[in-house]
This record gives sequence, C-alpha cells and structure tokens, in this order.
Amino acid sequence: MDLFLLYQFIILVILGVLLANFLFNQYLYKDISNFKLPGKIKDDPPLVSVLIPARNEEKNINKCIKAFIKQDYPNFEIVVLDDNSSDDTYNIVKKLSKQNKNIRIFKGKTLPPGWLGKNYACHQLSRLARGDYFIFTDADTYHYPNSISSSLAALLINNLDALCPFPRQIMITIHERMTISFMNFAILLFMPLALIRKSKNPLFCTGIGQYILFKREVYFGMGGHAAVRGKILEDVHITKKTKEMGYSYMIFDGRKIIFCRMYRNFKQVLAGYSRFLFSAFDYNIYMMSIAVIFFTLLFLLPNIFLPMGLIVYHWPREILLSIIAQIGIVSLIRLINALRFKEKIFDILLSPLSIVYIILMAFNSFFQSKFGNGIYWKGRTYQAESKSGELNVVEDESNKLKARNH
Repeated sequence: MDLFLLYQFIILVILGVLLANFLFNQYLYKDISNFKLPGKIKDDPPLVSVLIPARNEEKNINKCIKAFIKQDYPNFEIVVLDDNSSDDTYNIVKKLSKQNKNIRIFKGKTLPPGWLGKNYACHQLSRLARGDYFIFTDADTYHYPNSISSSLAALLINNLDALCPFPRQIMITIHERMTISFMNFAILLFMPLALIRKSKNPLFCTGIGQYILFKREVYFGMGGHAAVRGKILEDVHITKKTKEMGYSYMIFDGRKIIFCRMYRNFKQVLAGYSRFLFSAFDYNIYMMSIAVIFFTLLFLLPNIFLPMGLIVYHWPREILLSIIAQIGIVSLIRLINALRFKEKIFDILLSPLSIVYIILMAFNSFFQSKFGNGIYWKGRTYQAESKSGELNVVEDESNKLKARNH
C-alpha cells in the first residue's frame, strides 16, 4: 500500500506541474484579435495572398471565399487551386472570380510520386501567389472581417516570421466533442508556449493547417511545402522546419477571427483522426504506446480507482484524497478550457470517455497504416513505406481510378 500511495503522489505531482504550465499558457496564448495594424501599414498595406487548396469542396468553398471578400484589410488576393476535384468546386470559384478581380482559380496538376495531395496543392499555390505575405487556409474555414488584418498585425508587432492562429472548432455531435476538444486541452497542457518563441528546438512547436501565415521570403527560405512533401501532418512539420531554419514563430488564440467545423459525424471523426494520429508519433508504435500509457495513468485510471477505493477496497483516506485531487485538477483544466473556448460544461464529466476515444482512434490509426489498406482521405489512399530507414507517405496508385470517380 505504501508503494501505491507513492504512485498516487507521483501522479498528483505530475498533474500539478502540468496545471502550472497550463495556467501560465493561458496568459501566453494571446487573443490575436487584440492586435491592430500600425499606422504605416494602414497607409501602405502590402499585398497578402490568401491561398486555398480545394479538393471536392463544393459545399464549403463559396462560404469561405465570400467571408474573405468582406475583409477589412484593403490589399489582398484570393488564389484557389482546384486539386483535381470531381465535384463542382472549380465552377463555383470560377463564377466568383468573374465577379471579383481579386479572386483567381487554377486547376491543379497531377499528383507526382512522393507528394501528398494538400502539400502539393499548397506548393503550387505558392508559385502562383503574388503577395508579400502568404496565408494558407482550408476551404472549410470561415473568417471574420478582421482575419487578415489581425494576423498581419500580430506578425509585425511581435516581430515574427510566421504564425498560426488556432481557430475556434465547432463541435456538435458527441463524437466531435470527445475528440476535437482534446486538441486545445493537450496543447495548452503539455506544450510550454514560452519555448515555441524562445527555443530553437523544433520539438517545442505545433501548428494547424487551417490557418498559417508566412512572410514570403521566409516560406521560400525554409523550403516551403516541398520540404514536407510526404508528411501527413504537414502543418506541424512545416512549422518545425521554420524553426529549424532559424525563423521566429508563434501560435495564437484565433477563435475570434476564424472558425471551422472539422468533422460532422463519427465516420468523419474516425477517418480524420486515423489519418494523422499514428503519424504524430513518426509511425513509431513504441512512442505511441508510451503516450497511451501516460494518458491512461493521468486521465483515465483516477476515475476508475476512486469508485474502486470507496466501494470495493475501502482504501485509506490519504490515497482517496490524492485520487480526488487528481480528478479535481483535470476537471479544473477542462472547466477553464470549456469557458474559454465555449465548450459544453457538461462534457467535463465525460473526460474519461474522451480519453477512451483518443486511445481507440490512435490504435485504429496504427492498424490502418500497418495492416490495412492505408489511410483514405478525400478520394486518395496513402500508405506508409520504409525507404532507407525512413518512413515516407506515397499515394496508392491502385486508388487513382476510385479518386477520379469519387
């Protein structure tokens, strides 16, 4: 029992350290909408290129572009690349481009070997862009009028080379709420945000491809999307590459300039998370297993131990209080997150279920990558292959016909 008490104390200490990091991050995670453009930029605004890769986005692209048209920033262009869509994406954007000279639409080239679809689409877009600054954003995002101005202001005022404002995630179904909410929770809990800006180590870095802003020369200086051509988590890897090349980078709270609904049902959640969870651990089952064990110890077992200790084993008071404190710390973190990001307060009670979701989807991602038909996403199937000891992602040639008919 003494060893078990020591174990509970160690878990409590770890959670206490994470809580301290989480609370400090609340201060460092700046609301990007609070930044305003300097006067000299308002007088002579540089051209900003909004770059949108679009594959089968007929349900989203019209809304996304019309939101950008209403921007309060006066000098920007919208460049859309139709990535071999089989729906009406191209025609929708073409019609909008005839109504607004700032909109340009291009058809994407055939995906070459070694590239992922979105990465190659972004690469092509960068070659078509005319701006001094690049904003890469997804077609299923919706932007408030201050999206460009606030982001550019934050970049300039903080003397950054690139930045990423994390959007507000719209979560409706229980499956969305149990998985997507874990993103903000994990980043603010585990990532020391101070080190993203101050440390040159790319380990302290993250990003989300729904919105990333680069200076033009910085994007090309770090190699652009060509440097991460075969990476599923291209957003994280391109920000890490930016830091590796010595450029400054930071993330911001972007919930007041952009929002997005990533998935709409369990099938989409499963496909989305299965696409990237295993790749987040560089296709290393040992590293992923360690993370699963860590999450289980911190966030799942205390909720199992408490009823066991109270009802079945009648554990000593010291152990029970330690377990209650562990659950209390996690619940406090969840509450702060829920209030800040407008999540459902009730979902705090479902925190253990959220961990179960993430763990099951992590292993589903592993089995699909290693033993299944690969990762299927937007009409393409990607498989992990080992080349010279490195893991690369390539398009499954057998799926091209299926993609064209999707």
